[in-house]
Amino acid sequence: MTFRASVLTLYPDMFPGPLGTSLAGRALAEGIWSLETTNIRDFATDRHRSVDDTPAGGGAGMVLRCDVLASALDSVADGRPMLAMSPRGAPLTQERVRELVAGKGAIVLCGRFEGFDERIFDARPIEPVSIGDYILSGGELGAMVLLDACVRLLPGVMGAPTSGVDESFETGLLEHPHYTRPNEWEGRTIPEVLRSGDHAKIAAWRKARAIEDTRLRRPDLYERHGGVSQAPPSGARRDK
Repeated sequence: MTFRASVLTLYPDMFPGPLGTSLAGRALAEGIWSLETTNIRDFATDRHRSVDDTPAGGGAGMVLRCDVLASALDSVADGRPMLAMSPRGAPLTQERVRELVAGKGAIVLCGRFEGFDERIFDARPIEPVSIGDYILSGGELGAMVLLDACVRLLPGVMGAPTSGVDESFETGLLEHPHYTRPNEWEGRTIPEVLRSGDHAKIAAWRKARAIEDTRLRRPDLYERHGGVSQAPPSGARRDK
């Protein structure tokens, strides 16, 4: 089943952008996933093709109109989840990404200006999603982040099946640090345990480092998962 992504934007020429290269680009060319863009401005109803208007109550900037947005969304609605990239949304998590990957795809609405008329969220089943506590000039880059996170987990995209399991956030912790050749560089050596060949000791070292690095760098994750996660919060499965 092909993962179908539909992006609603005022700037369709921004896509596929980075999604047309590397893993996502190869998967797109191979038909593992598909991408279509819809220009929101095509659903404007006046001769000026207006998609926004001034904020009710006054204030700076412009707000995307709910009637135009609804028409654009209705043109692609088919049961796939609808997500709107917005700094007012819930943070995107690996768990949510895996839920999307398990489905047929996603419809992603990209905001601009001051954002969306709030009534669109009352009238349509749209999930506001944020990729971080900062502001971008539009939702397009956020949409690319969301889709890249999804596409890389689709079957056949990454080489090793465990590549999407043994990494940050899959177990509720940051991933352990990595090393490779040369064994010594500028007086710094690869930890001895990683060169020991003892897989049990290596696994224990990696788990301990993941816990410690999470405690130091992401205390919010550490507290949320108690330092050691018993089950992957993301829903990832590990073959035994």
